[in-house]
Parts: sequence; C-alpha cells; structure tokens
Amino acid sequence: MMEEEEEDDEKAWLQLRPTEPLPAQCCGSGCKPCVFDIYYQELAWWEKARAKKDKSLLWRKKEEHPLSELSLDTFQDFRISAVEQLTNDTCRVRFMLPGSGRLGLGPGQHLILRGTVDGLEIQRAYTPISPRNSEGYFEVLIKCYEAGLMSQHVKSWKVGDMASWRGPFGGFPYRPNQYGELLMLAAGTGLAPMLPILKEITDNEEDETFITLVSCFKTFEGIYLKSFLQDQARYWNVRTFFVLSQEASLDQLPWSYQEKTHLGRLSLALVQELVSSCRRKPFALVCGPPGFIQDMALCLQEAGLTEESYFLF
Repeated sequence: MMEEEEEDDEKAWLQLRPTEPLPAQCCGSGCKPCVFDIYYQELAWWEKARAKKDKSLLWRKKEEHPLSELSLDTFQDFRISAVEQLTNDTCRVRFMLPGSGRLGLGPGQHLILRGTVDGLEIQRAYTPISPRNSEGYFEVLIKCYEAGLMSQHVKSWKVGDMASWRGPFGGFPYRPNQYGELLMLAAGTGLAPMLPILKEITDNEEDETFITLVSCFKTFEGIYLKSFLQDQARYWNVRTFFVLSQEASLDQLPWSYQEKTHLGRLSLALVQELVSSCRRKPFALVCGPPGFIQDMALCLQEAGLTEESYFLF
C-alpha cells in the first residue's frame, strides 16, 4: 500500500515537471531570457519543490511572477485592429488584447512574431511602442523590406487578421532616477525600444532623469511619429535631435526642426559633441541595424564612455 502511494506521488510530480521546449521554439536571435532559459529556471524550481515535497512552492513561484496576456514559450494569436502607414515602408500596427488586458512589458522588451511565407515558418523580434500600461491593445512599429520574407507576410495583413506572438524577452532594466541622463541613439525602427522608456520617464513626475534622444533617418519625410516626438520634446527634461543622411539642405526643413537637425551620418565628432553637451553624466542606449550598433559602441568608447555606461539593444 505504501509503495502504491509513493508511486502515485511520483506520477503526480512528473506531471508537474516543466516541458522542455522544442528546438524550433527558439528563434535563434539571442533573446534574454531564451525559452530554454525559462525552462531551466522552472525546472530548478520544480526540483527544489520536489526535494522538499512541497507543491505549494510551485504555486507561490507562479504568484510571484504573474503571467501577462503573452506566453514566453507558446505563440498566441492577437487580432489586428488597425494598420497605419507612417512612411512608404513603415507602418504602425495595433493588436487587440482581451477586455482591458495589459501586456505588462518592462522598458524596451521585445516580442517574437511568427509568420509563414510559401510554407516556410519565419520569426522576427519587434518592440511594442505603446505605453506598458495601455489597456486592451498594444502597438508595434514594423519596417518592410523589399526582399524580406517577414515583410511579405506583414504586407498581406489587413484589419481583422490574426498574428502570432510570444514573449516578452530582453529589455532594459530601468528604474526611475537611476541615471542622471539617458543618451538615446536610434536608427530607423531602432527608435521603438526608446519610446516606452521615454514615455515612462515623462509620465512620472518624480523621475527627474534628463533625456537626449537622437533619431537617425534618411529623409525628413521618413521620420516616424513626428507629433509624438514633438510633444515629448516639450518636457523640461527632454531634448530631441535628428540626423538625416540623404537631405541636401536644412533650409528645406520646417524652421522648428532646423536647429535640432544634423545632415549626414551620426559621426564620432557628433557623438562626442552630444556626450559633452549632456547636462549630467550620460548612460547611453543604442538601437538600430547591426552596423549602426557596432559603430555607435566604438564612438561612445572614443567619447569616454566605458562598456558599463551604455546598453546595446
């Protein structure tokens, strides 16, 4: 009888053991935490609870880490409620959450989108740009490339379609007043992880962090979310600058942009000037294409910042 009880108890514990993800569930983009990181962490909790023969430890862990509307290891479908074309190659897409649900993302965290093109499954990472306290929806900034497989999938979207997401992953561990000034260097859709952090600071009257946001685009017409950025620049602690690589003259820009726009590329000299103009000792955030990120890391080091003084998305 005792042996049967022990056998039943063993079966019950095995049913509670976390399921190891399939290799296909990892997108291979270096997410932190990866689905396998989550699995090994949950496995450690399970082994600890099993050793102590205390199942309540598993439930307490779940209460300490409440789940959002998303899942780290399983894709979930969300309905598209709006598609807004911002530029000729970039759109803002809104997805519905059940009721007044929230994603509850941390600053700069990203999600993994899954799509299928010609029978081939593809996955890409995107950072929601909506405030993390948004209820009933979340928004994502997506740039479509001429030959991109995911771009083909995204271009087919229309209102009412479903899209599969999982996450959240990564992110920048920000706390209010943690840094004197944040120097944000963004190229193209690399602006996306900066926006929730920026909004979180300006929405918090107790947060006195200075912000210098530098956005790099090809042309003035290609700048995303101009109204939002203008509104944010009205806060006492926010400065915004633009670097346009394919504009011929500042005279062609609206006067309100001329003084805060540089032509060409974000060079070492300009990075050094930005760092020295910061009102407090800066901590830099960098996001954009891989080449941009590498170049900016070198520029920041040349400008006197150590590896502990910047974060690369």
